Amino acid sequence: MFNALIPPPYLVAVGNPFAGADRGIAFWFHSHLNRTFVAVLRVLSEFGASEWIGVILFCLVLFFVFKRWWPSLVTLMVAVPGGMLLNEWLKILVHRHRPFVDGWFVDWSGYSFASGHTIGATLLYGQLALFVVPAIKSRRWRALTLATAALFILLVGFSRIALGAHYLTDVMAAIVFGIVWLALCLLAGKPLRRERTPGLIATAAALDVAAVAVPVELPDVVTPVEPLKR
Repeated sequence: MFNALIPPPYLVAVGNPFAGADRGIAFWFHSHLNRTFVAVLRVLSEFGASEWIGVILFCLVLFFVFKRWWPSLVTLMVAVPGGMLLNEWLKILVHRHRPFVDGWFVDWSGYSFASGHTIGATLLYGQLALFVVPAIKSRRWRALTLATAALFILLVGFSRIALGAHYLTDVMAAIVFGIVWLALCLLAGKPLRRERTPGLIATAAALDVAAVAVPVELPDVVTPVEPLKR
């Protein structure tokens, strides 16, 4: 019954202007793979694997619960697992087959568009950057944080293309979808962040009132004058 709800692939097929580049890049990497290269690519690919993302999410959830950062916890859970679930639905809808499904190094199944590893890395490291960057004052460290997140995302995407698990457009689409989803979550999370603002304003106002110096009028004190000695 579930399969009856899925439209045939030709109903959702869209002309791909990058089809030539997709096939050319996939076959080039496929013809140059060796055991050492595959081992390195698999290590890079693990930074976007669902198991690794699950471990990081578990640690972050414990940390946010301990700190009672409830808005950040809600944002994290909606942004990362929510976006990954939407990507799985998109894979079923598009129904695109992977570049290579046979080989001594192949250990994947399912569909190709869009890359699950890449969108997982985009959502996880992108959301972590959104948490950390506002707390950093130095522009240099802000740029370094964003560059590090982007590097992890690109390495994961590259590994998936080179391994033959995805086409170039699968990875590009995953990055775009991930950025769009993070932007939507950022906009939707504004009300959660504003809920804490009135309390902070009231606290600041109370501190300002307490810090105001109140002038106190002192009574006039008459200094006695000593009699002159003759």
